[in-house]
Amino acid sequence: MIRVAQALLVVASLALWVGARLPWVVVSSFDGLGQPKSVTLSGGAWSTALLPLALLLLAATVAALAVRGWPLRLLAVLVALVSAATAYLAISQWVIPDVAIRAADLAQISVASLVGVERRYLGAALTLAGALCTLVAAFLLMRSAATGRAATAKYVAPAARRSAARSEIAETPAASSADLSSDPSSKPAMSERMIWDALDEGNDPTDRQPGSDVGSV
Repeated sequence: MIRVAQALLVVASLALWVGARLPWVVVSSFDGLGQPKSVTLSGGAWSTALLPLALLLLAATVAALAVRGWPLRLLAVLVALVSAATAYLAISQWVIPDVAIRAADLAQISVASLVGVERRYLGAALTLAGALCTLVAAFLLMRSAATGRAATAKYVAPAARRSAARSEIAETPAASSADLSSDPSSKPAMSERMIWDALDEGNDPTDRQPGSDVGSV
């Protein structure tokens, strides 16, 4: 899942980079003295955060290889926040009722000489697609962190298992000890874990003499 998330982050950063270079707004003006002129505002000029966000996604791609556990969860949350910010930049370009004043300010054109403003939607669409890829990557990173934690908890080293087995024997109820003293031939049943620990140490779990210490396994 981490590899898939990394691939999605790379695709998202590439989408943001391309979207930052495509035109978002075209401003037309005429001051009455010269020829009419038009200024094209790219995505990077219209939303200056696009390129930094693309670089942040690339950094997250590399960081996903180095972190596990709760740092990976924090990384997933950060990626989700980047996704939200990117989606906001893309959607705002569509839903803002009037972009003329902002476009004239960015193009350094007087509002009085402004003739028209035309929006271009391809760059914003790519940015929104990058936001969706980023959101999916954040979900996969969070799920990978949870799966890795469960797998770590499931694995127990042989030394730890042997220690747990000795603890089980040491905590045997007093009634069982009384039964053993009255009947030396009776043996406590070995758990499957104790049997495998004995085999790991090269001992035969079936060869147990009466009165032998089970905890020696």
